Amino acid sequence: MVDQHMASPDQFVEDYIANLTNTHISTSIPMWDVHILNLKTCDAESTLVIRVHHSLGDGTSLMSFLISCCRKTSEPDALPSFPATKKSRPDAGWFWKCWSVLLLAWNALVDIWMCVATTYFLKDTQTPLKAPSRAVAFTSRRIMRRTFCVDDVKLVKNATNTTVNDVVLAITQAGLSRYLNRKYGKSTGDGESWENNLPNSIRLTATLFINLRSSPGIYAIAKMVKKHSQTEWGNKIGYVLYPFKIALKDNPLDYIRDAKATMDRKKATLEAQFRLFMAKVFVRFYPTKLATFPLTTMWFSNVAGPQEEISLFGNQVTFIAPSLYGQPVALTIHIISYEKKISMVLSVDENIIPDPYQLCDDFEEALKLIKKTIVAEGLIKK
Repeated sequence: MVDQHMASPDQFVEDYIANLTNTHISTSIPMWDVHILNLKTCDAESTLVIRVHHSLGDGTSLMSFLISCCRKTSEPDALPSFPATKKSRPDAGWFWKCWSVLLLAWNALVDIWMCVATTYFLKDTQTPLKAPSRAVAFTSRRIMRRTFCVDDVKLVKNATNTTVNDVVLAITQAGLSRYLNRKYGKSTGDGESWENNLPNSIRLTATLFINLRSSPGIYAIAKMVKKHSQTEWGNKIGYVLYPFKIALKDNPLDYIRDAKATMDRKKATLEAQFRLFMAKVFVRFYPTKLATFPLTTMWFSNVAGPQEEISLFGNQVTFIAPSLYGQPVALTIHIISYEKKISMVLSVDENIIPDPYQLCDDFEEALKLIKKTIVAEGLIKK
């Protein structure tokens, strides 16, 4: 029995999940299990933990399944609204089409070379965030989250003419820079003015996962499991190497500019498709799938969640926090949107990163500084 009057129920739930990461799902039974922690925390009356083996589906598939099991809180018999897919761009002229094909081919060649180089000899800098070896894949994980207001993120997005994904990547880059600067030295104490303690030319790369379905987005489960469906249930993800430029910027908006420039470059390449092909080759012909992933510093994933408040079997859902364990990196970040909130869910190896809450604080402070700069420069669009 769980003590309903324990001193720290939130810590109990976090420790329970951390202990789960020390165990494996048996392959002799269905490869998923459910844990109900009937304990009131600061966020919810109880916590539902669903553990699923990744072989059953990727984040898009599992999110589609979850949303299809839920109903709108405002309309108990209605399915939730699924996140809208991006509109296709209008057709460009022949010159731009030819240029796009040439650019795509060139970027693909460069990225394939970088794939080989990163796997075999071009390594990330050994920072306080980086695991020393792939053995970290077999250690336990501490999973926590930090929630932001969607309106704050959209304010930054609209003011800088970027995307939500650009903004969260900029927040991540700024937060990582603040965290590492603290690790290599100390701040001046006022929270904003920092002495730069960062070594020159830190190479910090993230494995950033991309949904490669013909029709990207989140769909009802009935549509995904149809034969020849373009939404395709299962694992249909590739990944790109995303370089975070670790530095303290005089203007926090420079983090936004860096993120947009890098993502625009990554959108004009076949890197993710090539890596999915190579992953299938390794899984088919080699005994371990870990060989398909370069030893980067971290993993990063972003998935859209329900747009309105939902309930699961009559129980109101207050937050959704997807994560994973068993990965060969010490830090994994999942971004998930739900209603009017965006959460950063961290999965960390505490042997490598002993103060993950400080990292969460740095992400939160990064958003505040970026928003403050936008307001100060009068960039808010009405």
